[in-house]
Amino acid sequence: MHTVKTFLLPDLGEGLTDAELLTWMVEIGDTVALNQIIAEVETAKASVELPSPYAGTVVALHAREGTTVNVGSRFIDISVESPDKIDSSPPTPDLPHTADRTPVLVGYGVAEESTSRRRRKVGTGTVTAPLVDRQKEFPGRPLASPPVRFVAKEYGIDLAQVNATGIHGDVTRDDLERHRNTASAERPTPNSRESISQAPSASISAAREEERIPIKGVRKHTAAAMVRSAFTAPHVTEFVTVDITPTLELLARLRETKHFSDVRLTPLALVAKALLVALRTNPSLNSHWDEDANEIVVKRFVNLGIAAATPRGLMVPNIKNAHTLALRDLALALSDLTTTAKEGKTGPLDLSEGTITITNIGVFGVDSGTPILNPGEAAILCFGSIRRQPWEHQGEIALRSVTTLSLSFDHRLVDGEQGSTFLSAIAHILSDPLSLIALS
Repeated sequence: MHTVKTFLLPDLGEGLTDAELLTWMVEIGDTVALNQIIAEVETAKASVELPSPYAGTVVALHAREGTTVNVGSRFIDISVESPDKIDSSPPTPDLPHTADRTPVLVGYGVAEESTSRRRRKVGTGTVTAPLVDRQKEFPGRPLASPPVRFVAKEYGIDLAQVNATGIHGDVTRDDLERHRNTASAERPTPNSRESISQAPSASISAAREEERIPIKGVRKHTAAAMVRSAFTAPHVTEFVTVDITPTLELLARLRETKHFSDVRLTPLALVAKALLVALRTNPSLNSHWDEDANEIVVKRFVNLGIAAATPRGLMVPNIKNAHTLALRDLALALSDLTTTAKEGKTGPLDLSEGTITITNIGVFGVDSGTPILNPGEAAILCFGSIRRQPWEHQGEIALRSVTTLSLSFDHRLVDGEQGSTFLSAIAHILSDPLSLIALS
C-alpha cells in the first residue's frame, strides 16, 4: 500500500521566512532514499542542501528553480510504503562529525562533500558523482556553484553565455570576471566613432539605461536587519585616533617566531585581542536588551563577530567563545572565518548568537565610520585604515603608524562613560601592546 507524503519547506534556522530554490537534485518518477539530497536552496544566510525525510518515489515538485518558496509551503510530494511505520517529522540521523563533514542544517544531518562533488543515492546504494554528471540530470542548465550563480545574478550575466573553464565544466568566479572584462572591452567608449555617429535620441536612450536587481537573499535580510537595528537601538558613536606603531612592531617580531610561522597574523588579530581583554572590565558592552523579559542580559562568553564582504553580500559570522582563545588560535580562527566567508560557505550556525562585532573598513582604504549595530548586540568596533603620518612622539614630531577606531553602542545598555572607557582601553592596549601580557 502506498500513500503520498508532502514535505513542507522547513524553517532553516533563525526564524527565516523563505528560501530561493537553486537546484532540484531529483525529478518526478525518481526513487529516493531516506536522507538523500533532493534540492539545494539559498536562504538569507547560507546555501543549504535539503535531505529527503521519506524513502519512496517522487510524484510532484511544487516549486521552480530560481523562485522563492515560503517556509511552510508545499515543497515535494513523495509516495511511500507502510505509512504507519514512517515518522512524519524530518529525520535527525546520528552521524559522526569529522573534519570533512560540515553541519548544514540543524536537524537535517550533514553534508559530507563540497559543491563540486554531490552524494547521490540510487535505490539502496550510494554513488559519488562529479558535478559534471549533473549536466545529464539538468540538460541545458549551465554548471556553477551557488556563490557563482549569486554573483552572476548581481552582475546580470547569463551563465549560458560564459565560457566555462572549471574542472568539471562549471563556470567559475574567474570566468565571470573575464566575461565582464570582455564585455566592457567590446562596449564602445564615448569617444569612439560609433558613439559620435549616434543620433541624439540614441544617446539620450543610452543615458537612461538602468538595471533592476531583485531585493532578496542576503541583501534583503541585511537591509531589514539594519533598518530594525537603526530604528530600535539608540546609537551613539565615539572616535579615538591612536598611534599603533608599537602594535605593528610587535606583529613583525611575532611573525618571525616559530610559534607564528604557519599563521597569517594581521593587525586585526591584535585589535580583536585588545577588544577581548577590554571586555573583561567593561562587560556591559557584551550584553543584550531583552524587550520581552524587560531585562538586560550580560553575556559571560564572547562570540566575536567579524563583518565580511562575501559573494552573497555583507555577512557577520562569529568566532564562538573567542574569549578563551590565545592570540595564535584567535589569528587562525580569523583566517578560517575570512576564507570560509569569501568562498561563500558560511553556514547558519556561524552567523548565529554573536555578542559583539568588529568591522574592518581599513582594508578598503577608509579612515573611519559610524557602523550600525548588528541586531541584538550592544556594540560594534570599527577599525579604520593605518596611515603613516606626522605624530607627536616622546616630545618630538615623528612619522608614525596611526589609525582611527570608532565605537557604536546601544545607549540603552551602555552609558557614555562605559563606552568611552571601553574604547580608551582598546586604544591603550594598541598603543602599548605589551600590556596584553599583564592583562591577559
